[in-house]
Amino acid sequence: MTGGATARPNVIVLVGYRGTGKSTVGRLLAERLGWRFFDTDDHVEAAAGKSIRDIFATDGELAFRERESEALTELCQRGTCVIATGGGAVLREANRELLKSSGFVVWLTATPETVLARLQSDPTTGARRPNLTAVGGEEEVRALIAFRAPLYRATANCAVATDALSPETLTDAILSARAESQSARAS
Repeated sequence: MTGGATARPNVIVLVGYRGTGKSTVGRLLAERLGWRFFDTDDHVEAAAGKSIRDIFATDGELAFRERESEALTELCQRGTCVIATGGGAVLREANRELLKSSGFVVWLTATPETVLARLQSDPTTGARRPNLTAVGGEEEVRALIAFRAPLYRATANCAVATDALSPETLTDAILSARAESQSARAS
């Protein structure tokens, strides 16, 4: 998979379902590179003055997706940064195209079991993030990962499975994949 020809070498974008490690790994990547780190969910919450759960409850998912697209547009223009996107950022074609043209895009993957365990052990998940379907839980995780996988795949330059790797090892893997991609483009 390749990104757009105009992708900036000084932007790394992490995509993937919630609980795959985008924020954790993104912070480590930014620290290692000496770059800034941005989390689109944090950006949306700060701009709205309320949690994603509250945005969904009061304004609806469409309003949240609009705010998310605005955040992506702003953050992708900053350069020299690592951006952790929300799990649904790839749902809009315009977002996918923006991400592909903005930098090196990495799809962080994990099995539904891993994602569910991580979400259940994160004390902030319930307060910040709503269920995205009426069923919630494992059934939701399985269904949404399956539905979104082709969108993540179409957007990303590479995919990295996060199930059994430490954040430090994931950071190394992403930097190696990025270096290989830059070498291949230079040849």
